[in-house]
Amino acid sequence: MARTRTKVSTVVLDTDDVHVLAGFYRRLLGYEVRADEPDWVLIGPPPGTEGIGLAFATEREYVRPVWPATKSGEQQMMLHLDIEVDDADDLEGETARAVAEGATLAAYQPQDDVRVLLDPAGHPFCLWVQTPEPEHDDA
Repeated sequence: MARTRTKVSTVVLDTDDVHVLAGFYRRLLGYEVRADEPDWVLIGPPPGTEGIGLAFATEREYVRPVWPATKSGEQQMMLHLDIEVDDADDLEGETARAVAEGATLAAYQPQDDVRVLLDPAGHPFCLWVQTPEPEHDDA
């Protein structure tokens, strides 16, 4: 199979206030502002570091998503961001920091090694830690 010449460079989140949401993720991820317009903000990792860009677009008729989905007809989550926490011992600390920056801890938490939070515009995102694979004794 031939390699494509395309890649995902940015995820765009709709919101009713691009500057509030961009500021939240900029602080949470340590990102820098790359473009700042009245209805569009683009942020990304500092030069020399890895990460995907995030952009925020004003949607005048924005409706906060509901997670988890509870009934038909409500605006449901269309996507969510997975944000890896480097140190498994710091999942609670990073959760507290996200809440201090403006996130809300979701009432429903489906996994022990993941914390589901809602950003200031209601988009769900997950803080998670990579759990080590169990060692197998092949003897």
